[in-house]
Amino acid sequence: MQFNKLILVTFILLMSRCLFAAELQGEGVPDNAYLDGGNSDKAVVLCHGRGKYPTWDVVEPLRNGIHEALGYHTVSIQMPTGDVSWREYADFFPDAYNRIEATVKVLKQKGIKTIYLMGHSMGSRMATAYLANEENHGIAGFIGVGVRNRGGEPLDSAASLAEVDIPVVDIYGDGGDGKDADHADDRSDFVSATYKQIFIPDANHRFEGYESEMVKAVVDWLKTQ
Repeated sequence: MQFNKLILVTFILLMSRCLFAAELQGEGVPDNAYLDGGNSDKAVVLCHGRGKYPTWDVVEPLRNGIHEALGYHTVSIQMPTGDVSWREYADFFPDAYNRIEATVKVLKQKGIKTIYLMGHSMGSRMATAYLANEENHGIAGFIGVGVRNRGGEPLDSAASLAEVDIPVVDIYGDGGDGKDADHADDRSDFVSATYKQIFIPDANHRFEGYESEMVKAVVDWLKTQ
């Protein structure tokens, strides 16, 4: 009898997780972009860069690394993309907000209480603009990697972050074209008890060869929250 109950409970749990994954897919999350955190009540929602996809550079090592180290649910969203200039991406922001909001809603319906939002490059522009524009976003903290400013609203992450009052970790390097370090300097005035900048020397915009340092920085910060 006890064995049969165990089988039934296991079956129900598996079905529940399958249904949850299906709900996320219905909101535009590919089936390979969600990692199940089991009974964890924490999650990280990740937003990739311009013209890319949920398992691309930066978001791929992060979603796997956070899940492995902390056991959180991690969900990498397919962000809106198009064959246009980065400035023209402003037209896609309302769609990005909808995708983030829908994913957060599904997570909360599952009973996940603490949700962090992460963005890289254009994903950082979209994610920070969402936080600045959505008063009741329900996000516990923001993880920015290779954050980009300028371009006017809603593209300017620095302007958006000036309106954000949740904990932030802002990770950047000075490799490649050096723009990440230049843009990070614009945000240095935000550094406080709740806003932390982490510099990874020589890391380029995609953190190629520095993935482990990037993941460690994020995991260590999450442990302090």
